Amino acid sequence: MWNKQRKDEVLIDVEDVALGHEAKMRWNPCDKWVFSEAIVHDPLIGTDTFERAQEVMAAKGAGRNMRERHRTRNRYVLRGLVHCGLCGRRMQGQQSREQLFYRCRFPNEYGLANKVRHPRNVYLAERDLVGPLDDWLSTCFAPHRLRDTIDALHQAQADVEADPAVLAATRTVEECDRTLARHRAALEAGADPQLVASWMAETQARRAEALSRSAPGTARRKMSQEEIQALVDGLVSIRQVLAAADPDDKAEVYRRLNLRATYHPGKRTVRVETNLDPHSWGYGLCPRGDLNPHAR
Repeated sequence: MWNKQRKDEVLIDVEDVALGHEAKMRWNPCDKWVFSEAIVHDPLIGTDTFERAQEVMAAKGAGRNMRERHRTRNRYVLRGLVHCGLCGRRMQGQQSREQLFYRCRFPNEYGLANKVRHPRNVYLAERDLVGPLDDWLSTCFAPHRLRDTIDALHQAQADVEADPAVLAATRTVEECDRTLARHRAALEAGADPQLVASWMAETQARRAEALSRSAPGTARRKMSQEEIQALVDGLVSIRQVLAAADPDDKAEVYRRLNLRATYHPGKRTVRVETNLDPHSWGYGLCPRGDLNPHAR
């Protein structure tokens, strides 16, 4: 067999003939190949094997069984809740040797720029944290510890300062009330009724707008022990949930508790904090959402 390839002389640049030409080897079509009529040498492979190999090459792998790769979803029960104690950043999930870890990657140039002594990688195994965490939560919400836990949560609340916007709106309402009183006094004194009516309409519109912004429900306040008790009553089943819970269920419990874990690699300790926020549980909120958003 011969004449499988040919040599073509092509110009290097069709716009500049002076650059010369170069030789390129190209395959001839199969019908241009030349086969000898008689076998001169002992063949290394048979004709059938050669033809099958040509068919496979022509198919370019279309008929092969390709293994489909499926991406597995790792379910991190503390996703988004673990932070690095050195830099304060949120640690990212990573799987290594079928084990789940939380990693904080901090390149050396970042450490030099921010003056932070930080290893290149900080790892925390999830299995080393979830077990003690579940034991701690189960102990805190045990029946004989429930009252102490409620007292501790009540005392740990930070003093909530009044919202400046709410205070300003309240002052506006009081000012509008005084203005309306002066308008009524002017009307009784014989002022033009139409002019006073226009003044009162403007003042009442301003008062209604400020009153919507000064609603007590829009301001955050400290929770009473009774309100904390109402929230904790919904968490009593946490012991059963954590015993043999699905990872997604555990993640939801930790998220509702507003849990935050801070890992200190130097001491090999984890500081865990929780914050019972009534807004995250929907306490005192309409289950269908805010039906009157324009009142805020």
